[in-house]
Amino acid sequence: MMLLLVVVFIVVPIAELYVILQVGDAIGAVPTILLLMADSLLGSLLLRSQGRSVWRQFNEAIAAGRMPHRELFDGVAVIFGGAFLITPGFLTDVVGLLLLIPPTRALLRRFAAGRLGKRFGVSTVMGAAGAAGRAGRAARTKRGGADDGGTVDGTARERRDDPPQGRIGPS
Repeated sequence: MMLLLVVVFIVVPIAELYVILQVGDAIGAVPTILLLMADSLLGSLLLRSQGRSVWRQFNEAIAAGRMPHRELFDGVAVIFGGAFLITPGFLTDVVGLLLLIPPTRALLRRFAAGRLGKRFGVSTVMGAAGAAGRAGRAARTKRGGADDGGTVDGTARERRDDPPQGRIGPS
């Protein structure tokens, strides 16, 4: 934890200053300052548009009655991305831009889910085309079973739970 704090509060600002000075040497001081101001303005505009999009998706998930886990992660990524873009510096701008672009958020979300799953022992079922389906087919093939391209043998039983106490979605 101490190493992370050193990196965040000492190494990153020094690297940012170095890059700003190098850009300043290459294009001049005034264009560098104007570029930093422009990317902060662009960051605030991107934060607004992506924030609205994520908020709309969050509300749609709630209205559909499903848990908005993806939307919550995207919201956090958008907030951090906007903060990085508004912060003066070119390195943080790159990180902020990556957090605001939906395809890179999806990659980050997938990476974080995998890391958290390994850390906390959580697994996800991705369907017959996903890793769980491939693992099941590989196990059946090793046992000499037929691989029919997507059928998973198993048993199921009905489980009666008490109704949930709270309600998600519109009434």
